[in-house]
Amino acid sequence: MSMDALLTLLILFAAMALFVSEKLPMDVVAMLVLASLLVLGIVSPSEALSGFSNEATITVAAMFVLSAGLAHTGALHWLGHLFARVRWRWLFLLLLMIVVGLISAFINNTAAVAVFLPMVLAATASNGHSPSQVLIPMSYAAQMGGVCTLIGTSTNLLVNSLAKDLGHPGFGLFDFTPLGLVMMGIGFVYMMLARRWLLPHHPPTPLTETYQLGKYITELRLLAGSPLIGKTVAKGEFPQRYSIDVLELIRDQEKMWSPRNEELREGDVLLVRGEWNRLVALKEAAKLEVRPEFHLSDSDLSDKDGEQAHMLVEVMVAPGARTAGHTLDDLDIRHAHNATVLAVHRRGEVLRERLRDLSLNVGDVLLLLTPRDGLESLRANERLIVLNEREESKQPKGRALLAVAIVAVAVAIAGFGLLPIVAAAILGGIALVVTRCIGNEQAYQAVDWRVIVLLAGVLPLGIAMQKSGLAQGLADVAVLTVGGFGPLAMLAAVYLLTAVLTEIMSNNAAAVLITPIAFSAALSIGVSPTPFLVAVLFAASTSFSTPVGYQTNLMVYNAGNYRFKDFMRMGIPLNLLFWAVAVYLIPTFFPF
Repeated sequence: MSMDALLTLLILFAAMALFVSEKLPMDVVAMLVLASLLVLGIVSPSEALSGFSNEATITVAAMFVLSAGLAHTGALHWLGHLFARVRWRWLFLLLLMIVVGLISAFINNTAAVAVFLPMVLAATASNGHSPSQVLIPMSYAAQMGGVCTLIGTSTNLLVNSLAKDLGHPGFGLFDFTPLGLVMMGIGFVYMMLARRWLLPHHPPTPLTETYQLGKYITELRLLAGSPLIGKTVAKGEFPQRYSIDVLELIRDQEKMWSPRNEELREGDVLLVRGEWNRLVALKEAAKLEVRPEFHLSDSDLSDKDGEQAHMLVEVMVAPGARTAGHTLDDLDIRHAHNATVLAVHRRGEVLRERLRDLSLNVGDVLLLLTPRDGLESLRANERLIVLNEREESKQPKGRALLAVAIVAVAVAIAGFGLLPIVAAAILGGIALVVTRCIGNEQAYQAVDWRVIVLLAGVLPLGIAMQKSGLAQGLADVAVLTVGGFGPLAMLAAVYLLTAVLTEIMSNNAAAVLITPIAFSAALSIGVSPTPFLVAVLFAASTSFSTPVGYQTNLMVYNAGNYRFKDFMRMGIPLNLLFWAVAVYLIPTFFPF
């Protein structure tokens, strides 16, 4: 093995370890890979930076804009009315999977789930259904739809680009469609049959119970002689001295929300939020007493009377949002939306302490206390997805139809080969901005720049693996191990290895690692590399077994109140089923 191949292998192992550990963001790891390859001289400067001008990278960015155009104009919202009318649970689930699956074939599947998530939650609530029975199937359907076309996921475009660099002619827009539809149908049948036994049934619970708010929100009454009497709430310096927020002042049965400038009196009751040890310290220092009869419920925080009525709202950090990586102080939600963050739900864990310094991740769910008239501003925030909204924001129907027409024309132009996919996607994005279906700033915000940087950073790794001979060396090892059992065994090994890596690291990174190895292995045993590329593509784009394997899984994880084992119980059999079916069908559609 040459020195360049050895160095590339070390970089490869280091990148895999960082991807799996999640100690650094994926895009940062990708940039470290790029820099390492460049500094060590394994790739030239032009090769290192080629990922930023790669056709796949540009196409993915343009597809984010096309997806956002449909979302912002409300082109998909009318389907919410359809879901709300369906009373039979099995029909509701089947219809949801079909619609999300078909839409995800043409727009980014993460964006599709982001649009449908609040509508599905609203529909299940109105019909008395459990959201945990439908959200995992919705996520899986979005992934299955993504592999039906070349533009369904960024991974499809990435594998296609890598294949072209390796000398493969590449794939057409609908080359995967027949196989994808068959696989989707098999997946739907599995989910319809297995849902009763493998999906959890978590009935909706009050938000105060879900987030265990009673453990750190209580009522304190001012006693005679309290040093706070005569001071305003602001001068009491509750946040500064005790890290406690005053949510409400109750005086003679009258509720006053955010009473910052209200002068306190004896007998006033404060609804406060903070860590229990801090609450005890405040109680003792300021001569307060805990109201023993207090029992926190949703109604204590959601008042339907009066102009300043407040409510509890759950919002999710949107995929691609600039919110990710920022703290709550950076967002300044209190001033931007007159809302108070009460708790954060992350991967099955409720976070309540030291929220101001918490660095947010995609998929985090924030519980907000906000005025009812502030919902529109929350909906307009591109960084957040309002989960428990019950009203649709009004959108002009004309622009929605125009957005659908623009996206349909772009897909048709690419599908009939009139223009390359990248050109059709760019023109479609420009048309959406020119016709004001999406604003210029919204178009920039729609692009998940972390995905773009990830693609640009890991593409040079594929170049380095091929250039240094590492890909051929690893392919030779694979041939010696399973090559003697024939191309079908090799195909099964490639699919399984890609599927396992995708569950524990970025699917795009897994595709970059395996694609050159699979390509070289196919040539080494004298068969067409096409079925092996398809195996990598399908395995990398369908991650069912863990909530962290794919963004759509992460999005429904908190919203459905799932546990890690729920994805394993439902997803592992489905991954094995897809593996067996794909190994059998791929050579049928793409012969060796």
